[in-house]
Amino acid sequence: MENLDQLYFNGERDLFKKKDLIINKWFFEKGESPLKESRNIEVNDSIFKWKYVLWYAKDIKIQNSVLYETARSSIWYTNNIVIKDTIIEAPKVFRRSTNISLNNVQMPNAAETFWNCAEIIIKDSQVKGDYFGMNSTNITINNISLTGNYAFDGAKNITIKNSRLVSKDAFWNCENVTIKNCTIFGEYIGWNSKNVKFKNCTIESEQGFCYMDDVVLKIVIL
Repeated sequence: MENLDQLYFNGERDLFKKKDLIINKWFFEKGESPLKESRNIEVNDSIFKWKYVLWYAKDIKIQNSVLYETARSSIWYTNNIVIKDTIIEAPKVFRRSTNISLNNVQMPNAAETFWNCAEIIIKDSQVKGDYFGMNSTNITINNISLTGNYAFDGAKNITIKNSRLVSKDAFWNCENVTIKNCTIFGEYIGWNSKNVKFKNCTIESEQGFCYMDDVVLKIVIL
């Protein structure tokens, strides 16, 4: 692995198709697709200010970094990415990507994020934005705070634990959902979904659970 330290970039595709790099304290200013088609890249303490950061990339690690709001549509068609202790201010970040792990990530503008993705793990994170997780599959979540309407529309194979969700029309058109030890505020939760299980949850909903098949609400008293 080659180390690249404290550099500034302002052009398009600065590290196009680069591989086997450790990037420390970089500032990516304007310039689209700085890491497009990259392989085996580790990014530490860096800043991204422009869009299309990681398209068609593979085996990526990012930690202690910031993606500004202008870094929208950052991570599409990418496989195997781990992000820790990072702030993602941009919307529309993950699309058609697989094997994604987020740990202690702040996403204050996560509108239309995680669309058509698979194999997702999120823990100890905060998320705000509408249409989060649409049409994604195999999602495992533990200890997140999510605020935003229409979360997980059309998603499949979801497990959520120890979390708080404020989301109108959450879990519409879903299949195979298990939610444990969560607090959910959702006006019309769960319409048109099937095989949905709530265990030890607090739920506030005006017209939830309509047109659903195989719904289980369970409280365990120890």
